[in-house]
Amino acid sequence: MNTRALTLGLFASGLMLSAHAADKPSPVPLAPQVDLQKFSGDWYVIGIIPNFIEKKAYNSVETYKLDEDGTIATTFRYRKGGFDGPLKTMTPRGFVEPGTNNALWGMRVFWPFKGEYRIAHVEPDYSTTIIGRSALDYVWLMSRTPQMSDAAFEKYRTQIGSWGYDVTQFVRVPQQWPEATPRP
Repeated sequence: MNTRALTLGLFASGLMLSAHAADKPSPVPLAPQVDLQKFSGDWYVIGIIPNFIEKKAYNSVETYKLDEDGTIATTFRYRKGGFDGPLKTMTPRGFVEPGTNNALWGMRVFWPFKGEYRIAHVEPDYSTTIIGRSALDYVWLMSRTPQMSDAAFEKYRTQIGSWGYDVTQFVRVPQQWPEATPRP
């Protein structure tokens, strides 16, 4: 079998698995309503079950901006390996799924693929949010401030665990912002 046929076969299999998974209800809820204007802005990544990009990430910040076409311009910035590590930046784009009250997005990091992005929880004052995936593979706890108390972190960690995530994989993201350091 040639490489192209194998790649197409794997791609088609992945699409079928994704379609089948979409038929199953997710243990990860959707927030009842997300106001995209209030959701826009900077979010400090406080805790994660990391993907391969986020391992050894420091000072992670995700920024959202609602564009005129209804998509979400996203900028993800972090320092690799330490607070003084090289600055890394990614610019995925979010696509809000119709009929989800703005709580379910397709997040395109690499064209043409979109990953599931579930806004599972957002505090009424938009101070904290939890983003998850039905696959229970990745999760992000984010806050408008770079620090969170241990009690609050544990409360959200428990909530994440109640959805079926393996919270032994859930870790804090190191955040250190000296007063003289401009935030993104």
